[in-house]
Amino acid sequence: MMEPAFDSGYSIVLTTTSSDDNARLIAERLLSDRLAACVQLARIESLYVWDDKLRDEPEIEIRAKIKTADFADVERAIRMAHIYEVPEIVRIAIAEGNAPYLRWISDVTR
Repeated sequence: MMEPAFDSGYSIVLTTTSSDDNARLIAERLLSDRLAACVQLARIESLYVWDDKLRDEPEIEIRAKIKTADFADVERAIRMAHIYEVPEIVRIAIAEGNAPYLRWISDVTR
């Protein structure tokens, strides 16, 4: 029998975009609205199927550290700022982490 997963109350939210300007807009909106404590931008290569065609595109991955309770607001903010028709917006729970770092997330978010 599996043990229930521990939930620290914190998460990482991932999204991607094709535009540096859009990535920065999303990051700055999450930070200025105090929905995220930290947002990381990383250049990646994405392979995916869209309109029945295999795509291979450079993208920017956006990783935001948030309080899990704020996910609905984070998702809404990303949707409002995003340029994609169907943006990737996924939440990954942080099961455990450095306690002072997790407290910092709480301290700098609303």
